Amino acid sequence: MNPLEDTQSQQDTRQVPIQRVGIRGLRYPVTVLCPGGAAVPTVVSATLLASLDASERGTHMSRFAALMHEYRDRLDPRHLLEMAAKLRASLKAETAQIILTFPWFVEKTAPITGQPGMVDYQVTWDVTVSDAAPRFLTSVVVPIATVCPCSKAISERGAHNQRGELTLTLASAAPPWPDDVIRIAEASASCELYSVLKRPDEKFVTERAYDSPSFVEDVVRQAALGLRALPGIQAFRAQAENFESIHSHNAFAMVEEGW
Repeated sequence: MNPLEDTQSQQDTRQVPIQRVGIRGLRYPVTVLCPGGAAVPTVVSATLLASLDASERGTHMSRFAALMHEYRDRLDPRHLLEMAAKLRASLKAETAQIILTFPWFVEKTAPITGQPGMVDYQVTWDVTVSDAAPRFLTSVVVPIATVCPCSKAISERGAHNQRGELTLTLASAAPPWPDDVIRIAEASASCELYSVLKRPDEKFVTERAYDSPSFVEDVVRQAALGLRALPGIQAFRAQAENFESIHSHNAFAMVEEGW
């Protein structure tokens, strides 16, 4: 039997290096290992990439998915760094990058009645390894609620309010756990969100938000103060978007430092 031709290993004469090549949109069931020892199942949308030398025609695509399968039962920041280094070594690449986006659920109790319920957030881990120091980005999308300070100030009754999203992205050598980032985000809004609220809880949430009106500008500035206080943060970006209740457009603000 004749050996199968290894086309991707052929030489390329165009002398154009490729900065990133690999796979995107790979959905995979995984287990995230928490600092306290818990193992949390979730589903990631994975992107695995590597650089390709100008002299090489193609990368080895099967190795990306195979590596995802190998690490599916032990994902955390430490293993993700290990995974990216292994991908780089396997492909003899200058650079390797792995991006994992997944839902992250936190059980929260209603503020007055204590009724439990799950709230979901979106977490992204993005690690890049090369000859330089590894770069690890953590991004968390947090749903929030805001009350408009202007509306409250000019209205005889009530104020317009809305849900929004606060996206916090951090670069760090030792990534913070998503729960720590979520707490900063929720403390930056007029009020945090809950999945289960009884009437006493709804009263509390409504009045708390009304007593803490916030523009999107206020939200990102408050988030910046919280992120500055986190140890080991090299750079951060805070992006707030309100889904305006009295406009057909959204309100947006961003603060970034250290990039």
